[in-house]
Amino acid sequence: MRPVLVFVVVMALMASARAEVTVAGPGGFTVMESFHTGASPEKLWAVLVTPARWWDAEHTWSANPANLTLDAKAGGCWCETLPKGGSAQHMAVDFVEPGKTLRMRGALGPLGTLAVTGVMGIAIVPEGGGAVVTLSYQVGGFVPVDLAPLAPEVDAVLSTQMTRLKAAAEAP
Repeated sequence: MRPVLVFVVVMALMASARAEVTVAGPGGFTVMESFHTGASPEKLWAVLVTPARWWDAEHTWSANPANLTLDAKAGGCWCETLPKGGSAQHMAVDFVEPGKTLRMRGALGPLGTLAVTGVMGIAIVPEGGGAVVTLSYQVGGFVPVDLAPLAPEVDAVLSTQMTRLKAAAEAP
């Protein structure tokens, strides 16, 4: 591939998505993810509240995103059905403004084994016939180890999920 073409492709990818660890310290961290899409806020919302359509199987307990559900109302559960009658609560919903804002609390994945919690906010803002989606995930609590080294790993996982959300929302 020509260097100029590589540069153009890289710049286009950077313009379409932004991922960043904004704060990291021994007791916690914040990661931010953002992207612009031509999908309408209504379509984005419909896809967002159906994690089975976009969440990566690699980051589920059952290895099957079809087992994920999200009850998008205060007190609702982002849950996963596990084999043999098991279940897992990934996060609890605490604020919903349909088509605009979803906020949940919980410690995703291996963070759930630590004395921490997280607050994840996902905002959808109409822009130019599409929307800008911004995810913020703040994690903190008491742990006997420094949480800062986990921030880039969590950021990478959430960046992958946001890329998948964008693709699912833009699919016909």
